[in-house]
Amino acid sequence: MARQPTPYASDEEREKSKRIGALRELAPFLAPYKWLVFFAGVALVLTASVSLVLPIAVRRVVDNFNTANAELLNGYFLAAIGVAGLLAVGTALRYMLVTKLGESVVADIRKAVFDRVIGMSPAFYERIMTGEVLSRITTDTTLILSVIGSSISVALRNVLIFAGGLALMLWTSAKLTGLVLLIVPLVIVPIVVLGRRLRVISRENQDKIAESSGNASEALLAVQTVQAFTHEAQSRKSFSDVTDQSLVAAYKRITTRAVMTMIVIFLIFSGVVGVLWIGANDVRTDVMSAGALIQFVIYAVMVAGSVAALSEIWGELQRAAGATERLVELLQVEDRVKDPQAAKALPKPARGQIDFDAVSFNYPARPDIPALKDVTLSIQPGETVAFVGPSGAGKTTIIQMLQRFYDPLAGEIRIDDVALTDMERSDFRSEIALVPQDPVIFATTARENIRFGRPEATDAEVDAAAKAAAAYDFISALPEGFDSYVGERGVMLSGGQKQRIAIARAILRDAPILLLDEATSALDAESERLVQQAVDGLSKDRTTLIVAHRLATVKKADRIIVMEAGQIVAQGTHAELVAQGGLYAKLARLQFTAEDAA
Repeated sequence: MARQPTPYASDEEREKSKRIGALRELAPFLAPYKWLVFFAGVALVLTASVSLVLPIAVRRVVDNFNTANAELLNGYFLAAIGVAGLLAVGTALRYMLVTKLGESVVADIRKAVFDRVIGMSPAFYERIMTGEVLSRITTDTTLILSVIGSSISVALRNVLIFAGGLALMLWTSAKLTGLVLLIVPLVIVPIVVLGRRLRVISRENQDKIAESSGNASEALLAVQTVQAFTHEAQSRKSFSDVTDQSLVAAYKRITTRAVMTMIVIFLIFSGVVGVLWIGANDVRTDVMSAGALIQFVIYAVMVAGSVAALSEIWGELQRAAGATERLVELLQVEDRVKDPQAAKALPKPARGQIDFDAVSFNYPARPDIPALKDVTLSIQPGETVAFVGPSGAGKTTIIQMLQRFYDPLAGEIRIDDVALTDMERSDFRSEIALVPQDPVIFATTARENIRFGRPEATDAEVDAAAKAAAAYDFISALPEGFDSYVGERGVMLSGGQKQRIAIARAILRDAPILLLDEATSALDAESERLVQQAVDGLSKDRTTLIVAHRLATVKKADRIIVMEAGQIVAQGTHAELVAQGGLYAKLARLQFTAEDAA
């Protein structure tokens, strides 16, 4: 079985897999536009055929310059004009059809790649930078657009002109054609040799561009941290170094193509001049007519031009083949988390019972460090359960596993007695509302950020959710109220404001399972009190899982789970755990003593 390409392959592996045949992977995207392809092909054949007829018309005109029949000469001139007009119409039609085809196919590829990567599990993004994915969706698809919308059409046209022109050259003068064909091996050798080098350099260039994009994306997404640590100079240098490496690779590609084009064009046109020299002697000795020589020369120039064009287009096709490979890697990569083929449905309405049965898990990036070890836990519908413990204890991992961002290495997780692996992820995730520790705010309005929790919600429902999350007042005070644009990643909002919008989003979702991962960590005392009241009211009819470092926020939980090193070490109410005198009692003593001292 052939190895499936993945974005985890090394640069060396990716270079070795590079082949012009990769362009065949575009066939499924061309299939929906078969009629557009057909008519574009018709226009292409038409323009190529008309181009080959034009030299014959020129020959007739030249050979009849001295004719006494003016009507005949006029007829030849009008025919030549008619051929030129037909060529103009056919060329315009070909350009329109292939350009529309290219834009349509590339739009479909971009959508297909995005549809694929937006559903990939977090393990995928542990090994590939978001910036590289974006580079593939933008830069690589632009290369494919150039090829489908221009290069392939021009290449096919030049192939037809080369074949037809060569046949008509032979028909015009077998002797001169034989001399021209002696040049062909000299032209093919540099195309093959330099073409191979160009293929490798083109892939290197694309990889460096992707690395540059990933570097910039990472720095810009953390621009405040970069500036806070006065890291601008280092970031500039890092981006400059990667960009310079990309530029060096681009210069190599450009130089190689230029050398290849120079050699090919020189050999071709030097040969044409030599053949023309011999043909001129044949005209002088009446072996052939002047019109025939001009016709032959035009065909020779057309054939030479087509070969030169093909040598340039070959480089474009190689770059596009590399781009296609990179995109196909994303489309074919296997996700480690998959929906089952015969999925079971979560009972409706969902009750919210959660069971962890001997679950063990290691993150793919840290395979030797257990994140969860033999965790067994049963949470009843409507129960509020808090997870506490030191950093790295496995609290957030519980939240991620429950959403099936990862699959356990051992054990099983169930909701309402149905295993997560037996359901479609969208089925059970639709019954979960999440407030993450680092709330994600989108570059849109405050209202749309809240409505993200339930897109069909009315404005009144959005307002009610904002009030419940203690966000209504500060949103109303924004310049345009709920319709205020909050900036990329919510840059115009404070940390507490972003967290309250995230809580409002979860409230609006109105799901039977509520996950709060440090939901109040960025709030001031007053906002925390208001939000805590909202959370208390919200959690009464829902199964609620709370991850918290601040024990004051979980004292009212029905049950507190104490975790350490990926294991459950204790559980009970706040009072029971304090009385036990274990890790929880130590944490409580440290926190509450510090708060009392403050």
